[in-house]
Amino acid sequence: MNCVRIMRFLSNRIRPSAQRLSHFRILRFGSLQPRLRLTSASGPARTAWHTHPLGQALIVTSGAGWVQRWGGPVEAIRPGDVVWFEPGEKHWHGATRRSAMMHIAVQEALNGSPVDWMEQVSDEQYPDFAQA
Repeated sequence: MNCVRIMRFLSNRIRPSAQRLSHFRILRFGSLQPRLRLTSASGPARTAWHTHPLGQALIVTSGAGWVQRWGGPVEAIRPGDVVWFEPGEKHWHGATRRSAMMHIAVQEALNGSPVDWMEQVSDEQYPDFAQA
């Protein structure tokens, strides 16, 4: 008989990353396709600019955050929002300075990679610093 597998998010370690500013906590759900990741970003954590070869959906579960598509405005995201990035669309996302944000990220890999990382989001591009 198969057992239910419970993964405890809070027991996962925090990982600093060259592709992200500040810290993100990520829980991967095995080898599911599409790939699911539960991500918690503490303010002012944000990703670098990046693309996903087959697109990405973000489902915001708690907190407040920002998203921006290349050439577009920075937009606020809140619990219940679902954000879709088209395949190859350059973007970033992250928490606000004053609030952590948790979201479920859904994407698939193409040729073994679900993401292509690019340059960091500058303090001028990040709204909390630009408006400070």
